[in-house]
Amino acid sequence: MIIQQIGRTIRALKEAGLTVLLVEQNFRFAQRLADRHYVMEDGRIVDMIPADRLQANMDRLHAYLGV
Repeated sequence: MIIQQIGRTIRALKEAGLTVLLVEQNFRFAQRLADRHYVMEDGRIVDMIPADRLQANMDRLHAYLGV
């Protein structure tokens, strides 16, 4: 229930025109909210995948996440 409320709040902030930086380990949760997905490795950003290209790049993302 708390996760759902957080998701609604983030969506409302985005709709109000605010930028939200979400650092989240739960990819399924973040996937529904993010416009861009950044991959960090050893404290550095190593890749960025726009939300509209996510499905086409799932193999690349799985390689990073080890799933």
